[in-house]
Parts: sequence; C-alpha cells; structure tokens
Amino acid sequence: MEANVQERGLPNPPFLLLVDDDVELCQLMTEYFTLKELRIECVHNGREGLARALASEHDLVVLDGMLPILDGFEVLRQLRRRSAIPVIMLTARAQERDRIEGLDAGADDYLPKPFAADELLARIRAVLRRYTSAQPVQRALLAVGDVELNPDTGAVRRAGVPVELTAMELQVLELLMRSPGRIVTREEVSAVLYQRRSTPYERSLDVHISHLRKKIEIKGGHMIRSIRGLGYIMSADRSE
Repeated sequence: MEANVQERGLPNPPFLLLVDDDVELCQLMTEYFTLKELRIECVHNGREGLARALASEHDLVVLDGMLPILDGFEVLRQLRRRSAIPVIMLTARAQERDRIEGLDAGADDYLPKPFAADELLARIRAVLRRYTSAQPVQRALLAVGDVELNPDTGAVRRAGVPVELTAMELQVLELLMRSPGRIVTREEVSAVLYQRRSTPYERSLDVHISHLRKKIEIKGGHMIRSIRGLGYIMSADRSE
C-alpha cells in the first residue's frame, strides 16, 4: 500500500509551489497532487515565483530552471539569500553541469524532465522529511561597515547603537545587506515588499530607501546609493 503523505511528521497536508511556464504540466500536476492529498499553487514566470516563494506560505518549491522574465536558477539564487525553504529543481536541462549549477545554487534535489509523477512525489516526501527533522539553525549576523543586522530577531545596530526600523525598512535592509556591493534591482525589492514587479512611476520604493538612509547613515556619505534606472546598492564605502 502506498505510504501516506502525512507520515513521519510531514506538514499536514504539505503545500507546494510549482513554478513552471508549462501550463498543461501544471494542470496535470495539480490533478495528481490533489489526489495525493497535497495542496499546490502554480505560477508561470520567475518573478512571480520568487515573490510567492518569499511569502513563506509554502512547505516546498518545485522550480523549473527555464522560466520567462527571471531564469529559474537566478530565482533560486535570490531565494537562498532570504529563505531556507526546500527546493526541487525540475528542468529539461539535464546535463551534469546544469545539475551541479542547481545544487550549488542551493537546490535540495534535482529531477530532469521528462519525469514520472510518482518519482517526483517520492522526492518531495524525502526532502520534506529531511527538512522537518533538521534542527533549527541560527542564521549568521549580517554586517556591512558599522551596520549590523540579526536576521533571526530583526535587531539592527549602527556603530553599536540600536536602530528602530519599520517592517518594510527591515526587509529592504536585509535584502541589500545580503548582496553588499551588488546592484539590487527595483524588481527584486518590489517582489519582496509587494509580491509584484515595480512600475517606472512608482515612488514608494524610493520613499522607503530615503527613510532607511536617514536612520542608518551618518553625516559624511551614503552607504545606500540609488543607481538610476536599475536599483540600489549598499556598501561599506560611504560614497559622497
């Protein structure tokens, strides 16, 4: 008899996020997993997939590597900067270097297309068992220059002095601090804050950045800079 998906402490019932631009495959997987007593949500592009994965509503992500708007491997890299949610890569890119790329980027397992639904289900069960039995790990303290952030508690200090931030400001700061010296696009920030892409005329992101700067920066330069038409960058170098 087939093992119950709710055995050994698995989420009851597990809630999966399938990110794949193959609409027909998503429909088939929805029917299959529903019969297996799993809940499933499907999205069809990388940007929306990243936003939904960061919403912390799902137990596991099944992620296609070849997606429109934002490539699946980039989605995984961005996701791993903020979340430890289990991810199974599901893609037609089956060469060894592609499997290595996916695992190095943080995938928990890798299944090439075409695949058997029963095998995917077995891999989902195995990954969830490992995940739910693992002991919680304290996340490392983030530091850029004299700004420190504890991602577990949300505590922020500048030169040792506590800084009070809003929930939005805290999310933006953590996103920037996880990519020091690299441009974080407006689309990435918008996906985290609003679960959607930004628009050219949207000013709310700039307002949050402005408020954040006033709270964490000192006179004599900016740690957070706006890169016109692209996004924002944070570094220990306080550029004028």
